[in-house]
Amino acid sequence: MNLIEQNTLPVSYQLLEHLPVAIYICDTKGKISYFNPAAAILWGRKPIIGQDLWCGSWRIFAVDGAAMALDDCPMAITLKEGRPVLGHEIIIERPNGERLNILPHPHPIFNEDGMLQGAINMLVDITKLKVTKKAIDSISEQFNFPSKTKKDLENETELKTEHLNQAIEKLRRNEQLYHRMIVEVQDYAILSLNKDGFIENWNKGAEKIKGYTAEEIIGKNMEVFYTEEDKRDGLPKKLLTEARNNGRTIHEGWRVRKDGSKFWCSVVITALHDGEDNIFGFSKVTRDLTDVKKNEDQLKLSRDQLNLKNKELAMMNEELSSFAYIASHDLQEPLRKIQTFGSKLRDLEFKQLSERGKEYIERMESAAARMQALIQDLLTYSSTNTVDAKIELVDLNKVLEEVKKELEEVINEKGVIFHSEQLPDVNGIPFQLQQLVQNIIHNAIKFSRKGVPPEISIQVKQVAAPHVLAADPSKMFHQISFTDNGIGFEQEYSSKIMEVFQRLHGKAEYSGTGIGLAICKRIAENHGGTIVAEGKVNEGASFHVYLPVKTL
Repeated sequence: MNLIEQNTLPVSYQLLEHLPVAIYICDTKGKISYFNPAAAILWGRKPIIGQDLWCGSWRIFAVDGAAMALDDCPMAITLKEGRPVLGHEIIIERPNGERLNILPHPHPIFNEDGMLQGAINMLVDITKLKVTKKAIDSISEQFNFPSKTKKDLENETELKTEHLNQAIEKLRRNEQLYHRMIVEVQDYAILSLNKDGFIENWNKGAEKIKGYTAEEIIGKNMEVFYTEEDKRDGLPKKLLTEARNNGRTIHEGWRVRKDGSKFWCSVVITALHDGEDNIFGFSKVTRDLTDVKKNEDQLKLSRDQLNLKNKELAMMNEELSSFAYIASHDLQEPLRKIQTFGSKLRDLEFKQLSERGKEYIERMESAAARMQALIQDLLTYSSTNTVDAKIELVDLNKVLEEVKKELEEVINEKGVIFHSEQLPDVNGIPFQLQQLVQNIIHNAIKFSRKGVPPEISIQVKQVAAPHVLAADPSKMFHQISFTDNGIGFEQEYSSKIMEVFQRLHGKAEYSGTGIGLAICKRIAENHGGTIVAEGKVNEGASFHVYLPVKTL
């Protein structure tokens, strides 16, 4: 297991690269996973990552010059027993035959579960100190110098050794802390690869996201996470090539978990370099963005559906415009002929007809009149959406007076009583607003109770945007309430009566086409508002019209 990847130490290794003391790391089998430049200088040549330290390059000896078995060297003891081995001087022989006195400081490295992962070793070259000490000892004996100089040298050596020990211990703790930070992260899959893309370490986030345990996945190629299509296209190798050439690559796409399910992820692959700037592997960080992807896809689907609805609505508007043209020309022409010939038949032949014949003429004329009213209402309904009218400031008090004049005959006939507050000015289309007010008042008169004079109250107040509009709550609206004392309706039908062709009463009881209130709602919506109905049977109804307060 490669400890460079296992500990994911690019930050710590930057520090090691610049230390003047030789440091290297081995895995549990004694194979080198990292060495700094000072170590290569000390050994006289660079070792090969993944091979034993002494493989064909160096020999080690005890201080007495006897060859030392590899199993007896301090690093081997640390790996075998999982403890530091300090104060055991050794001698190494370089490839050129030169021998150096070395003081090793091996320390074990454990993972978060307390399992031994390898060891880090600091090699202190004490050759010059040994030579100096020997020279001082020789001179001291020859000239009988006091031992103070010798003792000072020993103290200095011990002090430097202690400082080095403290430095390596601090470095080891920092490495373990950094390692724990990486391993414990669960929101990101953090793993390392060798230069060919084979997995060499695995954190908890990787296990959580990808589903494999470290034992199951270490040693396999990263291609195992890719879809069959991506494998055929050579995507894994392309990403490693990009990271190798550019130092880093970023990619988003589908990956495959252990159970075969797919997840959408963002991947960052970074090339790892040694002290000579050679790439020895890659770090790979993966984040599961499946929920983000689903939300984005749903948002895109909603946008597409909205665009489709808008296109359908545009087509419907075109069809409605076409229908309005047909209704205003093609349908009304035969209707006028029916009415004309019916009128002539009444004038010329009515007296000669039987009672049944007279009844048929009356029913024919009544049906033609309803048909004409229906066509006119449909034309009105379509024009509230398709008309290209100019918006201007409208005084609703004047609109109300015009409506009263228009309905003067039925108002006088029914004895309608009005109670109205001062109405506001609003930005709008004058004839549409007049149509809105006229339809509501005419509705109140039409659905009055028998024997009870219609009484219509109009009240105004400013309110925040009603929830039915889902508008900015800080935006202000005029709430114009038309309340009558008529027959009312069940509150459960408050939305239904605003729909086209919806009636709560039969034609025999009350005339009309069932479009009037739908026209009112369409007009209110054209002006950025809405209309809400409230009612109680035999107690009357209220229609609350919401129109935006005009802005300066």
